[in-house]
Amino acid sequence: MDSEYNPIKIFSGNANKPLAEKVAAYLGIPLGQAEVGRFPDGEIKLRISENVRGLNVYVIQPTNAPAENLFELLILLDALKRASAASITAIIPFFGYARQDRKVRSREPISAKLVANLVTVAGADRVVAIDLHAAQIQGFFDIPADNLTAMVQFAQYIKHKDLEDLVVLSPDVGGVARASTFAQTIHASQALFVKKRLSPDAVEIQSLIGDVRGKNVIIADDAIHTGNTMLNACNRALSEGAKSVIACATHAVFAGDSLGLFARSNFSEVLVTDTMFVPGREYPSMFTVLSVSELIAKAVYSIHNHSSVSALFQL
Repeated sequence: MDSEYNPIKIFSGNANKPLAEKVAAYLGIPLGQAEVGRFPDGEIKLRISENVRGLNVYVIQPTNAPAENLFELLILLDALKRASAASITAIIPFFGYARQDRKVRSREPISAKLVANLVTVAGADRVVAIDLHAAQIQGFFDIPADNLTAMVQFAQYIKHKDLEDLVVLSPDVGGVARASTFAQTIHASQALFVKKRLSPDAVEIQSLIGDVRGKNVIIADDAIHTGNTMLNACNRALSEGAKSVIACATHAVFAGDSLGLFARSNFSEVLVTDTMFVPGREYPSMFTVLSVSELIAKAVYSIHNHSSVSALFQL
C-alpha cells in the first residue's frame, strides 16, 4: 500500500510487536523506534527514539494479561502526547478488562469504563478495537471509537472451503447478533444454545433452538477464554446429529489448560486470529490462525486519509 501521503508513524509496545510489524509492512513504512524496557525494580521504562512532532501516530497494543500490557499502552500514549504528536490513535486489537462492562452484583467495578477513561486521559485522540466483548463498550469512550470485526476474515475463509449445509451456531444469547450477520454473509442457517452460567468459568447448556442434524456447524464467538462454552456447545451439537463443528473466535485467550482441551476436542477445525501474541505458544494441528494485519492497515489508511471506515465494520 502506498505510504507516500502524509507523515505517519506506527509504534508498538511488547504485547504484540509481530502484528505491528505486519501492519507497518503492509503500509510500506518502518515500525517506529521506541525503547520499551524495565528499570531494575521492574517498573516500565520507555523512550520514543525518534521525532514525532506534528505527525499522525498509531499505537498498536492489545491489553490482555499481564496488566503490564495495559500500562505499556498508557505510558506510550503519554510519551507521544508529550512529544507533540499531532494526533494519536490507540489501536487495541484485544481490549482487555472488558468482561466487567456493567454491575451484575453490588460492589462490583465497571472495569471496561475505567480502562476507557485511562486510555483517553493518557493521550489517545481515537481508539480502534476489534470485536469488543460487548458492543456498548464503544460508547464508554469520550473520544471517537471504532469497533472492527475479524468475522470478515472468517467468512472469507469459510467460503473458500465450499462447505454445504452450513449452520452458524451462537453459543449464547449475547452472540446472536454476531451469529446472525455471519450466517447471512456465508448464506447459512442459524441456531442458538440457551445456557445457564453456574460460575464465572462453568456453564450448562439447557436447550438448542434450531436444527443442526446432518449440518456443518460453525460456532462463532468474540473470544475463547476457558473455552468451556464452546466445548460444551460442540459436544451438544454433535450429540444432536451435526456432521462437523468448526470454531471461530477472534481472540485466542486460552486461559489455563484450555488449549490442551481444544487439542483433544471434537472440533474439526478451530479458527482464531493474531490479535494476541503469546510467546512460545504452539497451536495444535487443527488450528488455523488468520491475521488481522490487513484489516488494521486498511483502518489506518482510511483514518489517516479522512475516508470512511464503515465498510470495515461489516461482513
